[in-house]
Amino acid sequence: MRSLILSLALAAFATPLAAQTAHAGSEDEVRDVVQSFHSALESGDSTTALGYLHPEVVIYEGGHAETLAQYRAGHVRGDIAFAAATNREVVEAAVTVWGDQALYTSTSRTTGQYRGREIDSRGTETMVLVRTPEGWRIRHIHWSSR
Repeated sequence: MRSLILSLALAAFATPLAAQTAHAGSEDEVRDVVQSFHSALESGDSTTALGYLHPEVVIYEGGHAETLAQYRAGHVRGDIAFAAATNREVVEAAVTVWGDQALYTSTSRTTGQYRGREIDSRGTETMVLVRTPEGWRIRHIHWSSR
């Protein structure tokens, strides 16, 4: 009887611990995808940056919505030029994972010079990611700055 009670008690504690460990691993994977996406933009690697985007991604910025095709056709070049000319520092970031979906939110400060003007802006970023057979992919981005 004691061994049964001990086994049940251990199972009760082990299950949440295992779930938390798996959950933490997913959070780290999501952070890595977001950071790798930004690093690819900063280094001018549009192919890698676009590879982190889900085929049905929707990107909101400046009151506009873009599909992957629209982003690939134009906006990604501007984001690469801006990222190369400025320094983006993440001030705060959080990840929440629900099964095969994740929410990444951050605030940042961007400084530098772009197209002849000084940049010192605060920004917010929201990304929704989904787990695919190829790994986590960004399904939605919303950027806002002031």
